[in-house]
Amino acid sequence: MKVGLISDTHGLLRPQALEALAGADLILHAGDVGAEGVLEALAHVAPVRAVRGNVDRGDWAARLPETEVVEAGGTLIYLLHDLNALDLEPAAAGVGVVLSGHSHQPAVFERAGVLYVNPGSAGPRRFRLPVSVGWLHLDEGGPRAEIVELEG
Repeated sequence: MKVGLISDTHGLLRPQALEALAGADLILHAGDVGAEGVLEALAHVAPVRAVRGNVDRGDWAARLPETEVVEAGGTLIYLLHDLNALDLEPAAAGVGVVLSGHSHQPAVFERAGVLYVNPGSAGPRRFRLPVSVGWLHLDEGGPRAEIVELEG
C-alpha cells in the first residue's frame, strides 16, 4: 500500500504536489491545510484523512480532529500537526508510524521501533527549507518512508 503524505499547504496546493501524489491509495494531511479546497482537490487523487493545524480556522477546519489514528495496510498511523504535542507513547499504543508537520522541515527517523515522518511543507516556501511531500510504503517488510522534493 502506498500512502501519500502532505503537510503545511497553507492554502496552496501546487500542481507538482498533486502530480507527486498520483497513484496513492490514501493521502494523509498533517495539518495547516489553510483552505477546504486543498482537501477537496486531494480527494480527486485518493481518499484523504487530515488533522487540524494551528492556522486552520473556520467551520470547515473545526470539523478536522486535532489528532487521528488511521489504520492502513495493517499499520496504525498516528496523525498530529505538531510533534511537540504528542500525548501518548506510540510503541505502547501499538502505533507503527507517527505523522506530523508544523516545522516545515522534512524528516524521517525511527525511535523505539516507531517510524516518525514529517513530509515537510508543500505550500509556500519558508526560509530556505525545501518544498516537499512524502510517501509511506506499507508492506510485509514494515513501514518505510521517503521524502519527495517538489522544487530543486
